[in-house]
Amino acid sequence: MTSVLFVCMGNICRSPMAEGAFRAAVEEAGLQSSISIDSAGTIGYHAGSPPDPRAQETARKNKVDIGRQRSRKVTDRDFEKFDHILVMDHENLSDMLARCPKGFEDRISLFLTFAPDVPIDEMPDPYYGPSNQFDTCYAAAEKAAEGLLAHIKERHFPT
Repeated sequence: MTSVLFVCMGNICRSPMAEGAFRAAVEEAGLQSSISIDSAGTIGYHAGSPPDPRAQETARKNKVDIGRQRSRKVTDRDFEKFDHILVMDHENLSDMLARCPKGFEDRISLFLTFAPDVPIDEMPDPYYGPSNQFDTCYAAAEKAAEGLLAHIKERHFPT
């Protein structure tokens, strides 16, 4: 089984939407029994909370339900447990690399590197921005989810 972890700061906006978009892509491909998916935050401030209502609404508009997700903080075990750790921005990348045990650094990358057509490399944090920023993030997450799934299929499920 291949495992994927999405990481942002609080795990209530970007990483839950990324998890939802990727889960939808995986289900559409029929690989849900072969790919384990989760999300977490670099801080534990929102631990146990559901995704931000605006993130849930944005996902729902895209026919994805993220309402059952609950925020959690990244653990030391996550570096060994997950084959792919996708972070939303350079700050998350720095935080995760600083915390990462030696030998697991290659598992961590920016999520939007899997969406080469998206003109940004960081997922903007929509929390304090206008509501349409959630739509922008979700659209980018869908594109990156497609690219990530193609990468995983090529690497782990060659035909």
